Amino acid sequence: MKKNVFLLLLGLLVALALAGCGEKSQKDVVEALDEKVAKMTGYKADAKMTLQTGNDPQVYQVEIWHKEPEYYRVNLKNAEKDQSQMILRNDDGVFVLTPALNKSFHFQSDWPQNSSQAYLVESLVNDIKSDPEAKFTATKDNYVFETKTNYKNNKMLPIQEITINKKDLAPVQVKVMDPDRNPLLIVDFKKVEFNASFDKSAFEVEKNMNSAQLELEEVPVMGEGNSKPFAVLYPEEGVIPGVELVEEKEMKTDDGIRYILTFGGGEKSFTLIQERATVAPAGTTISVSGEPIDLGFTVGVLSENAISWTHEGVDFMVASTDLTQEELYEIARTVQGKTVK
Repeated sequence: MKKNVFLLLLGLLVALALAGCGEKSQKDVVEALDEKVAKMTGYKADAKMTLQTGNDPQVYQVEIWHKEPEYYRVNLKNAEKDQSQMILRNDDGVFVLTPALNKSFHFQSDWPQNSSQAYLVESLVNDIKSDPEAKFTATKDNYVFETKTNYKNNKMLPIQEITINKKDLAPVQVKVMDPDRNPLLIVDFKKVEFNASFDKSAFEVEKNMNSAQLELEEVPVMGEGNSKPFAVLYPEEGVIPGVELVEEKEMKTDDGIRYILTFGGGEKSFTLIQERATVAPAGTTISVSGEPIDLGFTVGVLSENAISWTHEGVDFMVASTDLTQEELYEIARTVQGKTVK
C-alpha cells in the first residue's frame, strides 16, 4: 500500500515538473531563434506586404530568397499595377532592378545589414536579440515579441510586433507601427522554407532581369512612354511643419515634360521633381553613389541631400540642403496625393 502511494506521489511530482517546463521562457525562445539562424544555410519565403499609408492600402507580393552568407533576392510585386522591382545582393554588390525600364542600379552597400528589414528572417531575429526591453508573450501556436526597430532614417516607425510560429520558429507576421501604435506596414508570411536549395544563377542580375521581364504584360521598348500623361504627385501636408507648396513649374525637355515643385515658407525648403521615366537599352546597369532605401512602395536611392526613386513609370527626386535625411525620407514616403496633368 505504502509503495503504491509513493509511486502515485512520484508520478504527480513528475507531472507537475513537466507541466512547469512545458512553456519556454523568453530567454529560451531567443536562444532557439539565434541557434536556428546560426545553423541555417538560407531560406525561401513568400509573403504579403500591406502598406497602410496614404488614402488606400497598397498590397504587394514579396518573394524572398537568402543563401548564406550574403546572397539575397527580394522580388516585390504589385499585381494590380503590373509593377515589379527586385533587390539582389551577390559577389558584385547590391543591385536594384526595375524590369519595366530595363534598368538596374548598382550600389556598393552593406544592405541589408544596415537597417531593420521586416521581411528578412535574420533581421527580425537580430532586432529581437538587440532589444533588452523586448516584450514577450506566448499564445497557443505562436510566440509574440514587441521590439524596437532599427530604421536608420525613419523614427516614425519605432515599434514592431513580430509573431513567430512555435513549431518551426518561422515568422508568421510582422507589424511595424508608428508612435501611436498604428500598424503602417504589415508583412504576412505565407510560406517559409528553411535550408532551401538554389540554382547557380539564382542571384545573377541578367537572369533575374530576363525572368522578370517575361512576366510583364508589355515588353519594354527603349525610349517608349516619355510623352504619356501622368498624375503629378504631392507629399502629405504637414510632414515638415510650416512648409507648403510655393511654386509649380512645367518644363518641356527633349524627353517630355518635367514638373518642378518648390516647397518653402519657413526655415526649411525642398524641391520635388518628377518626369516620365525612360526605358533604357537592354542590359543597362547604372552605378549609383548612395544607399538603397526602402520606401515601402518602392526602393529608392539615398544620397547626402536627395532621395530619388521610380514609381509607376515616373522618376521622382526630392532634394534639399537644409533637411535631414530622415525628413527627406518622410517626404518621399508620403508623395501620394494626385492632381492629373
